[in-house]
Amino acid sequence: MFKSYFFKWYFILTGVLTSATMLALLLRNERLYDVRWWEYLLYVCQLGLTLLVCWLIQGYFLLNEHKWINARFKHVVGIFLASLLTAIFAYIYYLIFPLSKLNDTQVGYNSASDFAIHYIGAFLASLISYVVFYSVYTNSALQNTRLQNEILEQAHLRAQLLSLQQQISPHFLFNSLSTLKTLTSEKPTKDYIIQLSAVYRYVLNYNRHYLTPLKEELGFIRSYLYIMTTRYEESLQVSINVPDEFLELMIPPLSVQLLIENAIKHNSVSAERPLQINIQVNDTPALVITNNLQLKKVPEEGTGTGINNIRERYKLLMQKTVEVDNNKERFSVTLPLLRS
Repeated sequence: MFKSYFFKWYFILTGVLTSATMLALLLRNERLYDVRWWEYLLYVCQLGLTLLVCWLIQGYFLLNEHKWINARFKHVVGIFLASLLTAIFAYIYYLIFPLSKLNDTQVGYNSASDFAIHYIGAFLASLISYVVFYSVYTNSALQNTRLQNEILEQAHLRAQLLSLQQQISPHFLFNSLSTLKTLTSEKPTKDYIIQLSAVYRYVLNYNRHYLTPLKEELGFIRSYLYIMTTRYEESLQVSINVPDEFLELMIPPLSVQLLIENAIKHNSVSAERPLQINIQVNDTPALVITNNLQLKKVPEEGTGTGINNIRERYKLLMQKTVEVDNNKERFSVTLPLLRS
């Protein structure tokens, strides 16, 4: 919850306010020679503990999400609650520790106006803590955002470089496919070439975007599956059940294709034991890709970075987690969908 630099700034704030208040007390007190050393220490502890109460409460409200309270209103609740608890803490401290010569002129708790004065002081301490903590928090969040953007940009550049290394004149390939389509009169061959062109075009263009609408991703998947089912026929059975209201949600491109490719790669695919893949949306909303497990006796070699790559992309793009469920009969991956 709290990182070290949050406490660093707490000690800085405590030191500044302690120095200022001690200086004011020393300037107005004419009996400095009667003040014992432990009275200074006791006063510093009182101020430090008071600020610590405010600091912890502000941190609790700023660093955590609270479903029971509006995101904007939680700042007001944090300041009010910190003021109230600080005032209570100050009263308890007043009852436990007697007045010393260093603070014998402070206001007591003899009337309602005295309590009001103490609450105003607690409110000011809470407000100062909120301003400092919020400034440190927003600055930290801004730095983290910049760092994540830099990491994402580097990953994007590496993907573009890899794509460029694997390309050999894309326009030449597209023109060749178009020419090949005109050379045949067989409809299955024409359809295969058209779907192959669609797959290649999507793969080339995906590096331009970090996210893509689910509608476009599924369109690409259908072209990809056309090629796969031409090869595996009835041995590969894929069902896609995605209602129209989810089609405009966003997803990292090629995520679904990578999961389908992994399922085909690691499982046996045959007419006797067809590989069944189901793609649907839950209420989260998230896209759930499930396949039956029938692992190959001799597993194919791989880098093992497929799902890890998807997880890293989700972490950088959405700050969300990709869930993987393997119950030895079915393998399921849940990809969160972004609403905007």
